Amino acid sequence: MSTTQQSRPTLDAGAVAELRAGVRGEVLTPGDAGYDAARTIWNGMFDDLRPAVVVRCAGVADVIRAVGLARSEGLEIAVRGGGHSIPGFSAVDGGIVIDLGPMKGVRVDPATGRVTAQAGLQWHELDHETQAFGLATTGGIISTTGVSGFTLGGGIGHLVRPLGLACDRLIAADVVTADGRLVRAGLGAGEDVDLLWALKGGGGDFGIVTSLEFQAAPIGPMVYGGAAFFEGHRAAELARFVRDWAASGLPDELTPILNLTTAPPAPFLPEEIHGRPVAILIGCWAGAVEEGERQFAPVRDLGGVAVDLLGPIPYVALQQLVDPLWTRGARNHMKAGYLADLDDGAVDALVTAYERKPAPQCELHVHVMGGAAGRVPADASAFAHRAAPYVVNLISRWEDPAQDEACLAWGREGYASLAGHLTGGAYINFLDDEGAGRVQDAYGPEGWARLQAIKAAYDPDNVFHRNQNITPAG
Repeated sequence: MSTTQQSRPTLDAGAVAELRAGVRGEVLTPGDAGYDAARTIWNGMFDDLRPAVVVRCAGVADVIRAVGLARSEGLEIAVRGGGHSIPGFSAVDGGIVIDLGPMKGVRVDPATGRVTAQAGLQWHELDHETQAFGLATTGGIISTTGVSGFTLGGGIGHLVRPLGLACDRLIAADVVTADGRLVRAGLGAGEDVDLLWALKGGGGDFGIVTSLEFQAAPIGPMVYGGAAFFEGHRAAELARFVRDWAASGLPDELTPILNLTTAPPAPFLPEEIHGRPVAILIGCWAGAVEEGERQFAPVRDLGGVAVDLLGPIPYVALQQLVDPLWTRGARNHMKAGYLADLDDGAVDALVTAYERKPAPQCELHVHVMGGAAGRVPADASAFAHRAAPYVVNLISRWEDPAQDEACLAWGREGYASLAGHLTGGAYINFLDDEGAGRVQDAYGPEGWARLQAIKAAYDPDNVFHRNQNITPAG
């Protein structure tokens, strides 16, 4: 039975004891050793949230049991994979956290390239397994990101142009529904094709995904890539270069990202540029490694590269390159969308925002899209925004809560300054808790209606609503 203490629901001792007896994984409640570590997530803005219980699931049976408890006790559910939810959806105050983190099983079939991954895996863990066989699928540029949440929201990374979005490589998934059933989304006999369509960009609205099956591709173990650092006063020049380089007809194997930021005190950078404004061209060439130097020649031809870290690199090292800069506990916010163009007006707005950033860890990213991701029909998955040439993301990151107002305002104001250059679409992996209208912008009217119908079939009571929520039809 649920009770109330200081306005937060709690579970009585009997319910907790019954839950512990019924699962293989850990059950943690306030006061337990390990509770504070288990309740917090990557984004430090939500460190004050205190769930009534955290269930660290060891398997599917634990997930089913946790969902049943939540429904019987009236507890709000937060589902956690990697815990990188920017709006804090993977934490909850007074409810239940169903933590999939311990579920890290992987099976790689080298003959077919099929990879089955449990939902608690982070990208560096999955990369470790697939690269043993020279295989990869599109993963996050921060490798501690969870595989499941990243994929279900779309998934933009270093391989987005050669392989498409992470969700484009998703071919099946196991899902625990709100009524405790285990169902299979996929294209095979007895599998739900509509549910698979919804999971490919529609987020975690339809149930708890416990495993995902990907079609991986031969990439690695070596690629050509890394980063080239330029002095910050060249930001506008670098932005225009990226625009012109993309317009020249980049091969699919090449994926560039522009990052306007402050040089971190990283060991791979000389001390003289630490703390200075920099414009960084991050890139990955996923074709033949010996072709990489020629593909990045236009970057070096700009001259004046302050630090050149481009070269042959293990794919797993490229995936983990920036991890030390994105550790858990800092305060984070994103304001992002799709750029229809990168003309001089857009460049001026980006550079002005860059020059006004209030904290050194704030960054402004421009992802070059297209390639394989751009050729997928808009209605082939829930992820509808295939034609946009760029994704822009203003990432506010800071340590001191006293900077909350300034850092949040910077992202919002910088984004607003780009209004004339944005398509209006939203990307849910980079979306804050901005309301139903903005979630609808991720899918368009037809996609939204189809998603609502699928939501009504699998979660008519909207039990799974702590997400970029799709309300059930009807």
